Amino acid sequence: MLRNLLIMSLFAIGSASVPILYRSNPHLFEALMQPATTGAETHSKPAPGDTASALTGPKQQPHGRTALVPADQRGHFVASFRINGRPFEAIVDTGATAVALNMGTARRAGISVNPGDFIHEVDTANGKARAALVKIPDISIGRIVLRDVQAVVLEDRALRTNLIGMTFLQRLAKYKVEGGNLLLVQ
Repeated sequence: MLRNLLIMSLFAIGSASVPILYRSNPHLFEALMQPATTGAETHSKPAPGDTASALTGPKQQPHGRTALVPADQRGHFVASFRINGRPFEAIVDTGATAVALNMGTARRAGISVNPGDFIHEVDTANGKARAALVKIPDISIGRIVLRDVQAVVLEDRALRTNLIGMTFLQRLAKYKVEGGNLLLVQ
């Protein structure tokens, strides 16, 4: 009798936990349910002639290298990233052509730029600004890590908030907004 009560209690607790887990990680449930609902294999096969995929094996499934960024009260996707292992805040911006850092963040991340490097003119939300092109050795968010990411560095007065733009996003397997969150998948 006590054993049955214990089993029923564990079942009730487990059942009550499913909605909580789903709300915090909907992509995990989608990844788990996809093979059952579509009958598809869980690993993608390389396209003919795709030697890079053939050499590295099957692609990582969404539950492996993902990040979920909640929208703030203004609807912006602000997240903590790491550049060369150092933390910084940035807005994920699909309208930004490149990753854009202000000079202070670049300095803290060990990215060296000289005054003579600011030879490019870029359009920003605040107007035109001078920029220096750089390649960032690594940018990460959670378990997602990208290496050698093209970026621009702007003077602090030209860019108050760092932006994660398309030079980062286009290298992901996917990114999409779902349920008020931005899902990033490597």
